[in-house]
Amino acid sequence: MSSFTLRQPASAAMKPGRTRRQRHPLSLFLAAIVASVVLLPIITIFIVALSGSGADWPHLARYVLPRSAVTTFILLAQVAFGTGIVGVGCAWLIVAYDFPLRRTLSWALVLPLAVPPYLAAYAFAEFFDFVGPVQGAVRTLFGFERPSDYWFPDIRTTTGAAIVMTSVTFPYVYLTARVVFLMQGRNIADVARTLGAAPARVFWRVLLPVARPAIAAGVALVLMETINDFGAVEHLGVRTLTLAVFSTWLNRGSLEGAAQIALVMLVIVIFLLMAEHLARRRQRFHAARSTQIKARPPRKPLLGLRGIAATMLGLLPVLSGFGIPLAIFGRYALNRPHQLADPHLAEALITSLATALATALVAVCAALLLLYAASLTRSRGMAVLTRFAAIGYALPGTILALGLLISLARFDNFIDGLAREYAGFSTGLLFTGSAVAVVLACAIRFLALAEGAVQAGLAKLPPNLDEAARSLGRSAPASAATVLLPLLKPAILTAGILVFVDTVKELSATILLRPFGFNTLATYVYENASRGAVEDGAMAALAIIVTAIMPVILLSGSLTRDREA
Repeated sequence: MSSFTLRQPASAAMKPGRTRRQRHPLSLFLAAIVASVVLLPIITIFIVALSGSGADWPHLARYVLPRSAVTTFILLAQVAFGTGIVGVGCAWLIVAYDFPLRRTLSWALVLPLAVPPYLAAYAFAEFFDFVGPVQGAVRTLFGFERPSDYWFPDIRTTTGAAIVMTSVTFPYVYLTARVVFLMQGRNIADVARTLGAAPARVFWRVLLPVARPAIAAGVALVLMETINDFGAVEHLGVRTLTLAVFSTWLNRGSLEGAAQIALVMLVIVIFLLMAEHLARRRQRFHAARSTQIKARPPRKPLLGLRGIAATMLGLLPVLSGFGIPLAIFGRYALNRPHQLADPHLAEALITSLATALATALVAVCAALLLLYAASLTRSRGMAVLTRFAAIGYALPGTILALGLLISLARFDNFIDGLAREYAGFSTGLLFTGSAVAVVLACAIRFLALAEGAVQAGLAKLPPNLDEAARSLGRSAPASAATVLLPLLKPAILTAGILVFVDTVKELSATILLRPFGFNTLATYVYENASRGAVEDGAMAALAIIVTAIMPVILLSGSLTRDREA
């Protein structure tokens, strides 16, 4: 009996470890729509800025841009220096030394992230004001009576704004630097010590250069938050490019001029994005065994006065970025319990919750659609669309709101023109100046957060899980609904919480896009601060801070255990 071998056609054979690409035009089409919506504000800004008459450009180039650009660059430089020093210093203190309250400080140093910069600016201005506790203590201690009797530094300066921004954004650098110091393991430092290097020399010559890319990535994130800020710089009177966009648009009535300033900001953001991407690409970690990565570096015990000094150094950033705002708004809230019965506060709270829930739902659904479409098609085009859809987080809220407002206005006018011509009635403004615009802007800006959280959950699942379900007869939608979504519930919940919290804190886009009578907790605090009554927004400020602590609670458990950090 002769034997024979069946040969598969070359097209049917598949190489090990590779899967056949599948075509899903509907998924690709929906992902393209999501990416187009994200890119629409940027494209609109370019069109408006470059298609105008340019009548305002001489005035902007001579009087507005030089001063605003210089102030912005000085602020960015000071914040970069401050967050680098504080973030890296705190990370090294927590990783390298053992002292009282070290475990508590390891997660408490993240608490300042719960305070938006505009709330920190309001609190710092009150704390260091003439009638505030600091100057009051100075007058009591030295017997001064009038402001002319002594000199006290003014917080309402560019340096003051840099101190405020540094106090609440340094955790970005702290987290990235801490993780890198832990992932280096103990071997790299032990080798340097066996060659006779002192601990300080090991840090400066070995560990710090290795961690430099991660530190640069953290600083780039801080600078994106700084250039996005509007409430803090306006309250402190610092004329940055963000504030110039508002004043050019609202005070001068020049939409074209505001778009041109926004283009300058966009160039800075693109530069920061490139720097952050380059820094992340240069991050490389190596260990001979996986257990060596988990082995934390040995901590040097600090006893006596050194231990107390280390504890105080770790407490200072927490008290500055989290303690001062909590103390100021807490004192105001305790003195005004009647604010709890304020119907305007209740309305702002309900509006914030509804807006944040709607934004979280939209952003998470869009992230799931993008990532699932990318996993189905496995094409380079889908990967590019996914990257474009995540760019919204890097856009300052001012640019996003300006571009989206122009886009929605033109779309509303187009629909209204069609209705007038063919139906004989006017639709009016459907999206412009509505809550839908606010939700859409926040969803675009925070889509990257949802995508990152869901992607982290997908990375933990077996790569062929979906294909196994489909080989048993399930369609792609049925496989996603019955297999993937139940397993992704923790990641989806985390994504929803991150988007929810950032939407509650968001101010710059909301203040431009909200309709009349639409107040969130952030705009409620902003309106009270704008009329010089920060104390009237104390309850709303505390509500924002309490809400924003949720991600810190999620982080705190892992931050107290080095191996999971």
